[in-house]
Amino acid sequence: MIISITGLKPKSFWHTLPFWYRAIPSFSQAKKAKGNLFCEVKQIQGIQHTLTAWENMETLRAFVGSGPHLKAFKSFRKIATGSTYHYENDAVPSWEEARRLWEENYKEY
Repeated sequence: MIISITGLKPKSFWHTLPFWYRAIPSFSQAKKAKGNLFCEVKQIQGIQHTLTAWENMETLRAFVGSGPHLKAFKSFRKIATGSTYHYENDAVPSWEEARRLWEENYKEY
């Protein structure tokens, strides 16, 4: 399975509402997406993290390129900063492990 760990943060106080306006529908979409095996969100040190597991890279890409997530992604750079890390594994990591892996390997966008 593919594990995806993201870390996102609104650029300023004024970007908080637009951030959540896009993040909440995107998270709802992820929970219902074909191929999604696990989906959680957690704030750690002021950064909104998602931890998701997908059947394969194709199902992750289908989610990323559609619906509310695609709309959020298109406006992302205007309202937030963030990074992501994807890797293949047989089990979903704990949040402690996910945060460590994200810090060590993330790709900024």
